[in-house]
Parts: sequence; C-alpha cells; structure tokens
Amino acid sequence: MKFYIVSGEASGDLHASNLVKALMRQDEHAQIRAWGGDRLRQAGAEVVKDYRELSYMGFVEVVTHLGTIFSNLKFCIEDIQSFAPDVVILVDYPGFNLRVAKRLHESGIPVYYYISPQVWAWHKSRVRQIRENVSEMFVILPFEQAFYAQHQMQVHYFGHPLLDEIAQYRMQPDFIERNCLEEKRIVAVLPGSRSQEIRRMLPVMCGAARAFPEYTFVIAGVRHHQALYAPYLSENMQVVYGETYELLAHSHAAMVTSGTATLETALFEVPQMVCYKGNYFSYLIAKHLIKGIRFISLVNLIADKPVVTELIQQEMNTKRLEAELHSILTDEERRAAIRQDYAGLRRSLGNGAASDKISGSILDILKNKKKKK
Repeated sequence: MKFYIVSGEASGDLHASNLVKALMRQDEHAQIRAWGGDRLRQAGAEVVKDYRELSYMGFVEVVTHLGTIFSNLKFCIEDIQSFAPDVVILVDYPGFNLRVAKRLHESGIPVYYYISPQVWAWHKSRVRQIRENVSEMFVILPFEQAFYAQHQMQVHYFGHPLLDEIAQYRMQPDFIERNCLEEKRIVAVLPGSRSQEIRRMLPVMCGAARAFPEYTFVIAGVRHHQALYAPYLSENMQVVYGETYELLAHSHAAMVTSGTATLETALFEVPQMVCYKGNYFSYLIAKHLIKGIRFISLVNLIADKPVVTELIQQEMNTKRLEAELHSILTDEERRAAIRQDYAGLRRSLGNGAASDKISGSILDILKNKKKKK
C-alpha cells in the first residue's frame, strides 16, 4: 500500500518514524512518502519536506509567516494528489494538518490522524472539523478517548509510543568520558528544539545554573542550532548533541521546556521542573482561549495533578528557577514522591507496542474497506 505522512515537528518525526517501521514490517510492499526529518528518513520514508522548514510556534509567529505556510500547503496538496496514496496519515501539527485534512476530504482522499491536536485544551470547535474531515483518529493520551466520546466521535487508543522508544534504549557507559563531562552530578537542560524556544528559555535556564557550581549542567542540543548555545557555555554549562536519552539516563534533575520532553524525562524517572515562556501577545491569546485546563505539561495533564512544578511566563525567572531547582536537587522526600507519581503515570500509558498496534489497525481498516468496494 501507499502511505503519505505529514509531520511538522521533532516529536512528530519521532513517532511517525516508529509508525513507518511498523508499517514496513507488516506490509513488505509499503511505499511511504513523508514530511518530516532524519528519523523518518532513517526509517525508510522518502522525505520531501523537512520539518525544520515548518516550525512556527505562537499566534504572532504564525501570522508573520502566513505566506510561507500557504505556499507549503499548496505544495503539500499537489504532492499528495500526484503520489495518489491509499491513505494520508497526519501527525499532530494541527494548524497546518487540519487545513490539509479539509482539502483532502474535499477531493475524496482518505485521511487518518495520528496524535490528536490538543482540542481538549482549546479550539474545542475543531472537534467538528476533525469529525467531518478525518476518517480515523489514533490518540496517545489516556484521557482523549473519553473526551472524543463526549463529542460523539470514536477514536483508537493503544497506549503511548514513547514507552517503546524508551524500552529500546540501552545506556552507554562511556557517555561521561566521551563528552568530557566532569565527575559531578548532572542537571539536564532541555530548552526545546525550535530556535524560538531556545532563544527564550536558555538564557533564564543558564542564569539559574550559575547558582549551582557544584553541578554540571548539560544542554540537550540540536546540532543545527549550535550557534544558539555557544554564548552560554561555561565551566559548569556544556552541550551534547543527539543524545537526549543518554543525558536523561545520567541526570540527577532536569529543567525542561513544556512538550513531549516532559514525558520523556518522567519516563527516565528524573525529577524535573517544567518551563515555558512564549511571545507575550501569543501567551495572552492562548490564556484567553484555554478554558478548564489546569496544567500545560503532559506529566501533570495525564496525572491530573501537580506532579512537577510548572513555571510559566513571568514565573519563569532566575529566582524561581533557582528555588525550584534547589528543592528537586536536595529534598529527598520530594524526589521520592515525584518518582512515585511517575510510576503511576507509566502504568496509565498502556502495555507497550503502541506503534505496532496502530500500524496493524490502520492496515486492517484499509484492507476491510477495499474488500467492501
């Protein structure tokens, strides 16, 4: 069968790559064309647009890049129609992908959606749009099935694919020596993968790090952003590239930008604080739109309680980061409580093999539809 996949972010590239591997294992004739990154390429997909050309976060940032976005949308639709896939699988990235879904529905091309947009947080009106334009929805958060059921939509939930990604990881004992890290306890610094995030998060994170010279702070770097990290490197601030899981496996605590990384950090059982600082006007718009949601981090959202501290906008300042960091570094009771909550979080994410189960479901649905024709 022929599959066309559209992902627009690093996390989407990761999850889509594991889905591609599963599809290729279960369908030896699979042809896969995609928008994504290095992980999708390595998985065997033909990548026609790199996600690094697409990542805009925040309302203001999106508006200023509308010309590029609509140009990409036009290219995407034309490329899909030319490829003529059996199905298009959209991966998260809702601002762009929901437009793609609408266009494809109008042209009769079947659309499946993998990793739901966060419509439960805002834009609940988008549920109708999804119901009208998406044939099948595959969600990865345990509370999303009930949410969609309230809106008269059945979705598929097979657990979270990060469990499988982390299960495949094997610690490399030479990590410290290979990266010339000092023999001190490590604090992981995860400032995000987009240049906008890094520019906003990293200065404050590094400011807090200066108060803890007895620790080594290590940035989880993205290689094509090397120039952004250079001004902040110092005696106790270093950077490693492409080794986020290695870094987390060796870390005593972490400062993490809100996103998939918060869940990865939890699954490595590392006590963390969650940080977020966006464009001020984008933040005001988001605050106005979001109703009834108490948290921004996946860890707290899934647990439905404040497992980890969230420092947002004005609260993300050097003084608050220093105080929170001191707590999660030194308070053993708090560290133990966080890890206990992490264990409950892991149990709620399913029994593993999510990518294989989702792939099998997609292939079964497609085969059954072909039989009915």
